[in-house]
Amino acid sequence: MNRYIDTHTHLYDEAFAGEEDAAVERAVKAGVVKLILPDIDSATREEMFSLADRHEGTAFPCLGLHPTSVNAGWKDEYEKMLGLTGRKIWAIGEIGLDCHWSKDFLEAQKTVLKMQLGLAHEMNLPVIIHSREAVEPMFEVLEQCRHLDLRGVFHAFSGSIETYLRLQKYGSWHIGIGGVVTYRNASIAETIKKVPLDRIVLETDSPYLAPVPKRGTRNESGFIPIIAEKVA
Repeated sequence: MNRYIDTHTHLYDEAFAGEEDAAVERAVKAGVVKLILPDIDSATREEMFSLADRHEGTAFPCLGLHPTSVNAGWKDEYEKMLGLTGRKIWAIGEIGLDCHWSKDFLEAQKTVLKMQLGLAHEMNLPVIIHSREAVEPMFEVLEQCRHLDLRGVFHAFSGSIETYLRLQKYGSWHIGIGGVVTYRNASIAETIKKVPLDRIVLETDSPYLAPVPKRGTRNESGFIPIIAEKVA
């Protein structure tokens, strides 16, 4: 059996309430033997760490403040996050910029992103980047942080090959490919043909974006082999 890593899964999400451990077991049974758990904010952080503690060696927690959680109270949220940097974590993320839902706090998002990129540099950790409808603001931040020797993954990458190549000027970046690659007419299916294979990592972003033929259902890490087959 092939062995896989799901580089981005929220198995601690309320969509899995009461089924988290079973979902991990299904993933391992499917050959998905390592699960990276990106952080969102304090609302679900306890559940994330608890799941990781129960499945040590299989589930690997991260720490970060998601851009959609950056609002008027972001400073308190950020302090809560910093209070946990003594725990064993594997990346700073999920962090980034999101202009899809609102641009009201875009400047605050940029500030928080720069702070977290600096934290990753200090801790010598990779980052997991969320960038949604924010290409130019993201490059603005990367330009300001290019001295930090950044590395990591652009999660749910949907950009062009030109955007991928431009990213490489600002660090060592992989791209996360998930269920969208299986959708009809998905442009990313063409883009990844031009991306070096060693720069592609697989992810589910469960419980979201289930691949065909599971589209429309709750996504989970055990579906990684479907994504891998499409990419192959």
